[in-house]
This record gives sequence, C-alpha cells and structure tokens, in this order.
Amino acid sequence: MRLRCTLVSAQLAAVVGALVVGGACLLAPPVVARLPEPKLDSDRTDKVPYAELGARRGLAVKLGIAGLLVGATLGWFVGPEPVLAAWLFLGAVGVVLAYVDAQTRLLPTRLIAPSYAVVVALLLLAGWLDDDGDALVRAALAWAAMGGFYFVMWFVYPKGLGYGDVRLSGLLGLCLGYLGWAELVTGMYAGFLLGGLGGGLLSLLRIVDRKRYPFGPFMLLGALVGVVLGQPFGDWYTSR
Repeated sequence: MRLRCTLVSAQLAAVVGALVVGGACLLAPPVVARLPEPKLDSDRTDKVPYAELGARRGLAVKLGIAGLLVGATLGWFVGPEPVLAAWLFLGAVGVVLAYVDAQTRLLPTRLIAPSYAVVVALLLLAGWLDDDGDALVRAALAWAAMGGFYFVMWFVYPKGLGYGDVRLSGLLGLCLGYLGWAELVTGMYAGFLLGGLGGGLLSLLRIVDRKRYPFGPFMLLGALVGVVLGQPFGDWYTSR
C-alpha cells in the first residue's frame, strides 16, 4: 500500500511538474525577445538578435514540449517535496537558457541574476517546511564549491568558458546541493562528460566551432542527470 501511495505521489508530482514547466515555457518567447542586447567584442558578428530568436515560428511549442519533459522528469524524481518548487522554477528558466545559449553562445545575466533570488527564497522555504537546516547549509557549500570550481576554470582559461557559465554553475550548485552531495557530484561530472562528448560530436559534424561552443545546455542537462541518477550513484558508492 505504501509503495502504491509513493508511486501515485510521484505520478502526481510528474503531472504537476509537466504542467508548470511546460506552461511556463509556452510563454517564454516574448521573454526571449525582450532580452537586452549585450555589448560584444568586435569579432562576435554572428550574434542573432534576441528579438529574432523570440519571434521564430513554432518556438513556443518547441519550448513547451521541452519544458513538459523536463518538468515531468523533475516531478517524478524529486517527488512531492517542498524543494520541487525550486527545481520546477530552475527547470523553466533552464529550458530558456539552454535555447538562448545554443543559438547565441551567451547566457543572459538578465535571466540568471534574478533567478538567484527566487531559488534562494524557495530553498529557504523548503528548508523551513522540511525542518532541515543541514540541507540549507549543504546547498550553500555546494554553491561555493561548484561556483568556485567554475570560476577557477574561467580565470585560468577565459576563452574556453564564458562567465555566464560561472553564474549558472552557482545556481545549479544550490539546487543540487540541497538534494545531496551525490546529486551535486553526479550533476557536475555529467555536465563535463556530456559537454565533452556532445561538443566533440557537434564539432565533428561542423555544427559548432570546435574551440567555442555553448556549454550551458550541457551543464543544465548534467544537472538533470544529477537529479535522476545522483541518489542511485550515491547508494552504489557507499555500498561498495
């Protein structure tokens, strides 16, 4: 009976997640179109205007479908927990960021910076409802760890990593860290693994520049892998 209730709860959370993230992504094209244009180096002549990106035919449906899949996955694996709200918000923002970065190799600060305030507020609420101060401390440490790691990589080789990736890494670290250290480690490693394999494949197919390709989508996909496989990986590692 308990297993059945747990399964039903996960199914309901998946439905809610799909509706929330999918619905939010359906409304995203005007947000993309209104993003302020950044100041770019003189060699960045290939930047597609945000207004053009947001006006592309069928974009709302494509983002909506992506959001539906992301939301359903988050709902199923996070479950009906207070922290799900933070993950659903991050899922919706992440779908938009992945699209923009894939098209422009830029992660807009206008989207990432306000997301910190929302995510922190939702995590604080989750920690209060869960009565779990340890999870909040872990989220803060994970933010410092993942954000600091990406900052060092950017500082050492800024041509290989954009500062937008550094900003995004802290956001992902907060949410992954709240779930657990296994989720954080799995999410980080999966991002680099997918980025290396996916970026290499896209380079071979000449879809992207070998030296400069968008890393944000792989970071976001890696975080999703952390949600899905983090706990099983942690259980496997501790049982060895």
